[in-house]
Amino acid sequence: IESIVKGVADGCVAAECALIGGETAEMPGMYSEGHYDIAGFTVGAVEKKELITGEGIEEGDLIIGISSSGVHSNGFSLVRKIIKDANLDLKTTYEGFEKSLGEELLTPTRIYVKTVKEVLKSVAVKGMCHITGGGFYENIPRIIPEGLGVEIDSKNVNELKIFKFLEEKGGVPKKEMFNVFNMGVGFIFVISKDEKENLISKLNSLGENPMILGEVSKTSGVEIKW
Repeated sequence: IESIVKGVADGCVAAECALIGGETAEMPGMYSEGHYDIAGFTVGAVEKKELITGEGIEEGDLIIGISSSGVHSNGFSLVRKIIKDANLDLKTTYEGFEKSLGEELLTPTRIYVKTVKEVLKSVAVKGMCHITGGGFYENIPRIIPEGLGVEIDSKNVNELKIFKFLEEKGGVPKKEMFNVFNMGVGFIFVISKDEKENLISKLNSLGENPMILGEVSKTSGVEIKW
């Protein structure tokens, strides 16, 4: 329990938020010994004039991403299927990795709060979002105005080794990988082209490795060029 609480506290520090409540409940017969369930939520507030709604996004705007730390918290149904079908061992350190498969999959999700707050101080951001469950195909359209879409160049995505490993071991089609996982892109910004150098410079100064993923297009949906 102590390590769980510490993990939550560390996450709060990284996200610059306060942990203002919590409780535990023991339910014999509901959970097996050594098992637990944990849930939480956050509440925030923003001034209306500071809202970033995506309504100003237009054709030709750039989509720039920053790296994820790993699988994050999404796509584990497919991960478990790959592990089972390929008879993979979570305790084995496979070639190309420095830690076991289980540890690699449990790499903590990156929290982008500090980076985003710094960016917003000096860059005119039109839209932004996490790449979570649903990958590129479901998350990016949520911030794009109706009638517009995006074109992504997959060659500009710095794929992490874990995704290449899962794709190979599971024989998963590339399109499905991009529809389930973040593929190494945890967060994206949408900006006008004249803000490109400003954003790239700012992200570099923050230790990020920005990826120019593509542009907003006239065609609805997400088109990924292989």
